[in-house]
Amino acid sequence: MNFIPPDFAPASSEIFMLIMVCVVMLADLTAGDNRRYVAYLLTQVTLLGCAVLTFVSFSAEVKQTFYGMYVDDAMADILKLMVYGTVSAVLVYSHSYISDRGLLKGEFFSLILFATLGMMVMISASHFLTLYIGLELLSLSLYALVALRRDSIVATEAAMKFFVLGALASGFLLYGMSMVYGATGTLHVSQLAQIIQSEASSKEVLVVGLVFIVAGIGFKLSAAPFHMWAPDVYQGAPTPTTSFLAIGSKAAGFVLLLRFLFTAIPGVTAHWDK
Repeated sequence: MNFIPPDFAPASSEIFMLIMVCVVMLADLTAGDNRRYVAYLLTQVTLLGCAVLTFVSFSAEVKQTFYGMYVDDAMADILKLMVYGTVSAVLVYSHSYISDRGLLKGEFFSLILFATLGMMVMISASHFLTLYIGLELLSLSLYALVALRRDSIVATEAAMKFFVLGALASGFLLYGMSMVYGATGTLHVSQLAQIIQSEASSKEVLVVGLVFIVAGIGFKLSAAPFHMWAPDVYQGAPTPTTSFLAIGSKAAGFVLLLRFLFTAIPGVTAHWDK
C-alpha cells in the first residue's frame, strides 16, 4: 500500500524527515535523562531511512511537485545522499564531545535534523520561494545550534552576531528576489532564464536584483568580503556545531549557485551581449 500520494512522491524523503523529527522529540521526552542515546540512534535511523528513500527513487527522469516549485532529479538525489552521509559522520565523531559536555539532548538532534531538512528543501527547490523557505529553516536551526550552550557567554555572543548578519543576508536575498520578480514577472528558475533571453525584462532592475542576490549568497557562503561573521561564530559555537555549520553554509551556498545563478546567468549574459 502506498501511503504517500503520487503527487507528493518526489518529496517522500522530506516528508519522512519531518515525521521523524517529531518522533525524535517525543522519544527524547519520554526516554528521560538516563537514555539520551535513544535520540541519537533515532537520528541516525532517520538519516539512513532518508538515504534509502532517496536511493530507491533515484532516476534520471525529472519529477516535479507542488506546481513545479519542487524538483526531484539526479543532481538533487546525489547532493542529498552526500548531505546524509556528511551529517551522519558529524554526529558519529561528535558523540563523545556532546556527551561529555551535557549536550546529548533531543534539542541538539532535532535542530540537526531540521537544518538537514532545510538543506534538502534547498537542494530540490526550483522556485525562489521554495529556496527561501529551505534557507530560513536551515538558518534558524543554525542560530539555535550556535547558542545551544546557554551558560557560555562566547556562544551567546556568537549566536547574536550570526543572527544579525544572517538576517541582513536574508534581507538582501528577499529584496533581490522582489526586484527580479518585478523585472521578469516570475520567480520560477526555468521561466526566469527564458524571459531574460527573450528580452522581456527590465535590464536595470534585473541587474540590481541580481547584485543583492549575489551579496546574500556571499554571506551564506562566508565568501570574501562577506565572511566577517565566520571567525567569531566558528570560535564561539560548540565544535560539532562548527563542523556542521561549515558544511551547512557551504552546501547551501553551493546549491544556490548551482540551482539558480548557473541557470539564470547564461540568459543574463546573452541578454547583455545584445
